[in-house]
Amino acid sequence: MQMEQRFAQEVRATGRTLSGYVARFDNEASIGGFTEVIRRGAFRASLDSGADILALADHDSGKVLGRTRSGTLELHEDAEGLAFTLSLPDTQSGRDLVALAQRGDLGGCSFGFTVDAADGESWNGTRRELRSVQLHEVSIVQSWPAYANTTVNLRHRNPDIAEMQLALMRYWLETAR
Repeated sequence: MQMEQRFAQEVRATGRTLSGYVARFDNEASIGGFTEVIRRGAFRASLDSGADILALADHDSGKVLGRTRSGTLELHEDAEGLAFTLSLPDTQSGRDLVALAQRGDLGGCSFGFTVDAADGESWNGTRRELRSVQLHEVSIVQSWPAYANTTVNLRHRNPDIAEMQLALMRYWLETAR
């Protein structure tokens, strides 16, 4: 099963701690040829499993920022979505993110997941509902989010980096006019 990624825009910084929402529930997002919505409870089984979920810089496994196992990454679902608090390390990546956050230059958040096989998603034509996913990682991203008016932004079914970059560039060029 291929891991999918989703982007969200909201990140706040306090000292060396970042917080915000990795995903918001019940917001529709248009993704290429389909619409997707994340339902309340979609992350519950993953969080309850006790799996070690990583926090990364830009989905780069060589830039670990924190993890649930050590307590440097805290994740929880609330009424709005999947909230996070991340204590950044004193590494180059951590220092870079602090500087960008203080200036308001961070692009947002993203998360990597797979859909649970048993009733994890449902399709109604071109509308997809995510009901239960296995969360593998959350990322702080330095680039711009694709959908500036939502907190659940860039989405793609098959993680093809070249296609994702082209879609981001097209959207940015269309909205920058």
